Parts: sequence; structure tokens; C-alpha cells
Amino acid sequence: MNGYVNEKAKVYKEFLKGKTATVIGAGISNIPLINFLLENGCTVNVRDKKEREALCETLDVAALEEKGVTFGLGEGYLRGISSDIIYKTPGVRFDNVEILNAYDAGSYITSEMEAFISICPAKIVAITGSNGKTTTSTLCAKLLEASGHRVFLGGNIGKPLLSQIDEITPDDFVVLELSSFQLHTVNRFDNAGLPFAYISFPDSAIITNVSPNHLDWHTSMQEYADAKRAVFDFMKAGGRLVTNADCSISSGFARDAEERELDIVLFSREGSPKAGIYYRDGAIYRRVGSKEEKLLDTDRIIIPGLHNVENYMAAYAATEPYLSEDALEKVATTFTGVSYRLELCHERGGVKYYDSSIDSSPSRTEAALSAFPESMDKKINIILGGYDKKIPFETSFGQAVIKKVKRAFICGATAKKIQEAILKTPGFNEDTTELIMCADFDEAVNSACDMAESGECVLLSPACASFDAFKNFEERGKRFKELVRNK
Repeated sequence: MNGYVNEKAKVYKEFLKGKTATVIGAGISNIPLINFLLENGCTVNVRDKKEREALCETLDVAALEEKGVTFGLGEGYLRGISSDIIYKTPGVRFDNVEILNAYDAGSYITSEMEAFISICPAKIVAITGSNGKTTTSTLCAKLLEASGHRVFLGGNIGKPLLSQIDEITPDDFVVLELSSFQLHTVNRFDNAGLPFAYISFPDSAIITNVSPNHLDWHTSMQEYADAKRAVFDFMKAGGRLVTNADCSISSGFARDAEERELDIVLFSREGSPKAGIYYRDGAIYRRVGSKEEKLLDTDRIIIPGLHNVENYMAAYAATEPYLSEDALEKVATTFTGVSYRLELCHERGGVKYYDSSIDSSPSRTEAALSAFPESMDKKINIILGGYDKKIPFETSFGQAVIKKVKRAFICGATAKKIQEAILKTPGFNEDTTELIMCADFDEAVNSACDMAESGECVLLSPACASFDAFKNFEERGKRFKELVRNK
């Protein structure tokens, strides 16, 4: 849209002039936010739990100090916050006592994501859920791009979008992957003096599923599930909500949303009669009144697994009003997958190596294992273990392992917990599923590479977060690739 001026952004920027702002979290992803605030006349204070020496390993602290940024670092880094505006990192809970004290003293409590949403002129497609968020978000963007639209992809993936606000117009689309951490505080604080503080969003939303996750951070499973509701609790009237008919919690959300003026579409890979889009006999269909229409033969989809068929159904359902007729076929036959999600990263000596480092929960690992055909049963060497998010390893996890896995190389803080869960699984046989306990991640990967035989695969699908040994799942995946390629 030539000559478009975002009036909301102008108002927001004008409001920032002369204000003090605290940014919690000095990660690379917050640098665009810090620069945005500086450029618009804010005095910026940054708080981070790392000490200065550790922070300087990844951040040019001195350069920011030259721009006038001050820092509060190390133990007690949140103590005494008193800025006009506080941009909270998703990892800090809303009920942190220092956050609440600052709010009671008059600070506005917001986040980079909430600020962006409040002034974004484009249609927003928001994706949340326990599994499949990244692939589904990417598919939404790909489908829209294949239909000729300009798309900005961000949120929990990609780069922060607030710094790009001046590039975005009402003709564009924004696709946001949103975690429970990011959704947890939407509209929780009454920031009445902050421009456009109440967020009404999105235009279209997907809840892929809800299963136990992040229970080390959320106070309960109920709180975790409730955080997901923000994508429809505050949805614009007439917006489209897409949920999973096969998941009791997300299908329950659809029932809760019926009283709202929303267009609700359910998807199902089990053929639920309530679903508007469903899988049956090797194809994706949609119901149109009392009739059905075949949308796509699933053998056209390059990325493997029925869980990815689900991701396609959800992405199509959310973006369908804006798609060209050939978009689904075009993306299905060209999209090779997301990095770190069942990514075929190497092949040597008849062994294939898959990086699925993004699998940070047991249910994700179950889905990854289910993506492999029966011909790969007992030919998978899997690397398991990592940081303990207090998620139970249910019987279904153990069943998936003993059905598909020949050798499990187990490491990290959850190693004993995983071992015990598999050993207790009915039908476990140590002669057909070997459990190998490893001292650390490198030993697990190297051992898997050494023991894998031609015709087998090595799969990194840890079922746990990476924080016991790595900064994030990307760093873990990169280390996996490095070790595999250097063997």
C-alpha cells in the first residue's frame, strides 16, 4: 500500500519520548527492542540474571552503554525496578514480586510482543499449542506466500517484529508462533495510560493440541492450558478459531468459544464427525455443507508423519479464506521441513541422521517416532534426555520407544527418569530395546554413531528441554550436526 502511514505506531512512538523503560532479558532477541526504544527517545535500563562477564560473551555491553543504556545484572537483577514502562521477557512470571511491586508503584507492564500486536496494521494469524507450533506457523506463512501475499513470520520463532513495524501494511499478513509464556500475561495488567494497551487479536488462530508441558514453570496443568486460551479469549469478532477435534482440551476450547462471534473449524486425523477438515484413507478432506471435498492426497506431502498431516490441516484451515486454489498443492510438494524438526541432516554408510532437537517434550518425541514407517521399526537409534520440565513420561511414551527403537542413548538431568519410565512399560524387552546410559550429550551422540548399522537411523529427539547443557534447542541441534559430521 503505497504511502501508508501507521498512525497507531506514530502515537506509540510519540508516547515513548522522554519515558524510562526497563527491558528484562538481554538476549540477542531483545536487541531490536532496545534499539527501538532508544531511537524513540527512551532512557533504557536492561536487567538480566547473568553477570557482566558472562553477558559480554554474547552481547556488546560496552557499545550499549555508550548509547546510554544502563544495566542491572546478576543475583537480584529484578530488584528495585521503577521505570515508566517494563518490557517483560516471557520467561519471567507475571506474579513475580518485583514485577507486582513495580506495577503497584505505577509502572506499565508489557512485552515486545504485546506492544507489536497493539499497533500492528496487518491481519494476524496466531499459532499456539503443545506440539507442532513451529511447523504449523511456517506452513501458514508458506501457504500465504504461495498465494501471493507478503508475510512476516515471528513471535516464538524468527526475529522480533516490533522493529519492523514501519514496513508492515494492512495488505500484509503476520504469522505469530506464541508460547504459553507469551500468552500468559496478555491483557492481565490494566495499563490504561499506555496507548492501545488492551489487545484485541488475532484475526485467525490455531490451537494445535494441549498436552503436559512446561510444568516446571506453570503452577499447574490447568494454568498451562488456560494460558493457551488467550488466542481466542481476546479474538476479534468474526475471527476464525481452528482447534484439534482429537484433543479433549483443545476441542473443549472450541465448545467454550461457541458463545463468541467466531468462525470455529475443527480438524481431525481420526475422522471426527465434528471436524470440518479431516484425514481419511490417504487424503485430506473438508466438509462443505453435507458434502465433502478432497483437498490433497497426503502422499504429495514431502515431510513425513501423520502429525505433519495434522499440521497441514490446521494451517490450511486457518488461512483458507486468503489462499489461491493451488497453494496447498504447491507447498505440499516443495516444503522440506523446519530446521531441527525431523531434519535429515547427514547420511553416511547407509545410516541416516535426523535432527529433531526441537522435540522438548515426551509427546513430541512420540510424534517424531510415529513419523517413521513400519519398515524402520527396531532400526532407530534415539538420543534422549535433557533438562527436567517436570513433565511425566506417560506409558504412551514408553510404548512408542519399545515399538520403534532398537537402542536408546540416554543422558542429561532426566536420564534416570526416562530409563525408569521405559523399564516399567508393559512389554519392554531388553533384548529388543537396549537402554544405554551416557555421561553427557556428546557421549550419547558419539555412541549412537558408533553403534548404528547400515539401514538404520540415528535420531536426536530428546523429549526434554536443552537447558541442562545448552542455551536452547538450536544450540543442541548444531552440536548434534557437528558431532555427526565429524565422526
